[in-house]
Amino acid sequence: MDRYLGFDRLHNFRDLGGYPAAGEQLTRSRVLYRSDNLAKLHEPAAKADRARFDALGIRTVVDLRHDWELTRSGRVPAREGLAFHRIGIEHRPWDQAATGPLPDPWRYLADKLGEIIADGGEEIAEVIGVLAHSEGPAVFHCASGKDRTGIIAALVLTLLGVDRDTVAADFALTERATARLRADWSARNEGRAPGWEHYGRAPEAVIRHLLDDLDRDHGGVAAYVAAHGVPETTVTALRARFLVPAGEPAREPAEEPARVPAEDPGRAAD
Repeated sequence: MDRYLGFDRLHNFRDLGGYPAAGEQLTRSRVLYRSDNLAKLHEPAAKADRARFDALGIRTVVDLRHDWELTRSGRVPAREGLAFHRIGIEHRPWDQAATGPLPDPWRYLADKLGEIIADGGEEIAEVIGVLAHSEGPAVFHCASGKDRTGIIAALVLTLLGVDRDTVAADFALTERATARLRADWSARNEGRAPGWEHYGRAPEAVIRHLLDDLDRDHGGVAAYVAAHGVPETTVTALRARFLVPAGEPAREPAEEPARVPAEDPGRAAD
């Protein structure tokens, strides 16, 4: 299954459906997506993307970015029936592109994501609540769809009973978008390359470190979200909304939009 949906300007828009989960279930397809910055749908070059996005019937957008990021680049285009939630989960922003050489870049990146876990528990709980109780297909995103988005995807998939190897593999799928994410950064910065050679990377080791740290420091994902205000009823609602028995179709019963084959930009060099 190719989880990437074919967009021209959205480089990291992916379906989280079809993953095996606990209790012989699957995550439901066409109802939960993760993405990079949906404000790009305003660009003239994204006219076809806007039509593709609208065809998905998405009714809930959760934007994980800072207010200043919305001021700088805007938000998803508004339309009737689309609920928009801006829930910034990061309290200590950092300039990844300016990071210097590091002896263990993946441990460092996991520690930066750990700051979000440490600081943003209430906001993360709010995101989970919105996803659990919203109606229709939903998407959550940040700027690159990598770090903040990767955290939410890992937590939600874990709560749905998806095993760690699968969660880590989903995180690392961003590697297919790395080259284009780097190209976008260069286009915004007068053609320069990011200062950090690993900018845009998302290897499995990063999210494995983070989830191991969650186990050690908080007793696991379920205990962490519970401690920050996610009741068991919300987790139950999340599972009811995004899981189906393995013997049933994993997609919504409604007619699905045509999938445009996704370009594979390849992985960035180490």
